Amino acid sequence: MKTYRSYAAGDTILWRGEPLEFVASVVSGVAALSKTLEDGRTQMVGLLLPSDFIGRPGRRQIEFDVTATSEVTLCCFERRPFERLVEETPNVAQRLMELALDELDAARDWMLLLGRKTAREKIATFIEMLARRSNPDGTADPSRLALPMTRDQIANYLGLTLETVSRQFSALKKDGIIDFTDRRSFTVTDLAALHDETGDDADGGIVP
Repeated sequence: MKTYRSYAAGDTILWRGEPLEFVASVVSGVAALSKTLEDGRTQMVGLLLPSDFIGRPGRRQIEFDVTATSEVTLCCFERRPFERLVEETPNVAQRLMELALDELDAARDWMLLLGRKTAREKIATFIEMLARRSNPDGTADPSRLALPMTRDQIANYLGLTLETVSRQFSALKKDGIIDFTDRRSFTVTDLAALHDETGDDADGGIVP
């Protein structure tokens, strides 16, 4: 029932509307979820990072295009045997529900990001998300990160222009919050300052 599949950066993992023969968990790498409109416009609507799940039991087709933005390894399960496993194993069903709720929370955060945040806040939020997701168990250094996407892809994801993305990265570097070692690798030098730049309420209190 379980196999591993690898994809190179840029490979399409699944096309929207394609029959869903398998569900999968991301082992390594980053994939993007996107939808394309009839006139060809494409919007990236989510990112899949390690431990995220692709597909839903009971669904016979995928609702998004899934594309590898870096080298990706998936742990894949044949859909129908996996659906039987979910029915027979409460712990698996519980874990899937937790993943679905996490995805819902992420979607709500993303709505806030696109709808209300400034360009600087969007970039800071994106970097903080990478730092948080790269260190779920405390074993990795959350300040040392690799960009899993090109700046053009980041612009698409955040609803910005390429020039704005590059300008905001440069501004955060100038302010001593991040420091690039090359175009795809950087260090967060001040995590507290980075959080301040996201615009998120740190303590949930009312702003006077």
